[in-house]
Amino acid sequence: MQRYFSKVKKDNFLVLSKEDLYHIKTVMRMKEDYIEVVYQNKLHICKLDKDYNAVIEKIIDENYNKKTKFILCIPLLQEQKMSFILQKATELGVDEIIPIFTTRSKVKIDGKEEKKIDRWNKICKEASEQSKRLDIPVISNVKKIEQLDYDCLKVVCSTKEKNNTIKKVLKKLKNYDKILMLIGPEGGLTEEEENKLKDLDFELVTLGDNILRVETVPIYLLSVFNYELME
Repeated sequence: MQRYFSKVKKDNFLVLSKEDLYHIKTVMRMKEDYIEVVYQNKLHICKLDKDYNAVIEKIIDENYNKKTKFILCIPLLQEQKMSFILQKATELGVDEIIPIFTTRSKVKIDGKEEKKIDRWNKICKEASEQSKRLDIPVISNVKKIEQLDYDCLKVVCSTKEKNNTIKKVLKKLKNYDKILMLIGPEGGLTEEEENKLKDLDFELVTLGDNILRVETVPIYLLSVFNYELME
């Protein structure tokens, strides 16, 4: 069944967005079919009536409790790479995505931030539906490195660091309820940026001898942490 998200419940049906209704009517060409609708992190099995109302028929109480929250900080990138990271990170269970300004990022979004975030939210929503999630990652406004003073385990991938591997960090991992992962742009972070992150208690880590593409790193990190924390 196709999955959608709803923010509004009226009587015994869930309200779908105009975009979702267009997808149902025009793309999927559904008529009085069953669909899955997530509302308040719970899965509802709904039947479309003749007016395309999503009438609730059953609520499935799936386990939504997640012990560790994943936060991903990514530099501003070209749209194709940004879209790829948002999609794959969503599939791999990221909870929050923070776009950040970096010195070597070639992308500028002056005056276009709101429009960009709307587009990024749509990508994450579609990836959440495809991967059968019960939530959609939160995308924050674009931040500066100085604003990343979070109380959690914080790691940043560094091409300069040679000894502190992600394996060593994981050995020290003890019941963190939040893990923040930061990746730099193509060309890497500047020495000044890395020093600022050290001051914020980030652990600089190496992912090995190979230099990975910027869009590969979040997949690597989220896969490793998912494996390590899997019960």
